[in-house]
Amino acid sequence: MPRITITVDGIRYEEDVEPRLLLVHLLRERLGKTGTPIGCDTSNCGACTVMLDGRSAKSCSVLAVQADGCDVVTIEGLGADGSMHPMQRAFHEEHALQCGYCTPGMVMAAIDLLRDDPDPSEETIRHGLEGNLCRCTGYCNIVRAVKRGAQEMGQEVRTS
Repeated sequence: MPRITITVDGIRYEEDVEPRLLLVHLLRERLGKTGTPIGCDTSNCGACTVMLDGRSAKSCSVLAVQADGCDVVTIEGLGADGSMHPMQRAFHEEHALQCGYCTPGMVMAAIDLLRDDPDPSEETIRHGLEGNLCRCTGYCNIVRAVKRGAQEMGQEVRTS
């Protein structure tokens, strides 16, 4: 069985994994990162999106062995000192969730989107989140949340 080394939310783990084990299952079942939901297991919904070496990735489409040596950030690893990340806060304040199942993946995908465009248009946001499905909200509040998160993240960068 292959042994991998992976850093998740700042903590380094060494794990023996089956070659076919998906990253989402390693995160949830072995490392206890249950904030990353399993939505479809086919990479269609995006609920399981995490950051893999700084870019968003659907963890149901990545084998754990492919993440060997990588840095993974889950929804649980975003905030600092018990505070929510600005994008998490924006989703909360803009009521950009109903059941909440898609929210972790939406938040992670939104943060990645802002790496490439820190002030995206509504069209850019909708296009950037196409791989993340929400069956509850209709996306209007999600788009508003991403805009608000972008503004708050921009303010944090300017005050740092």
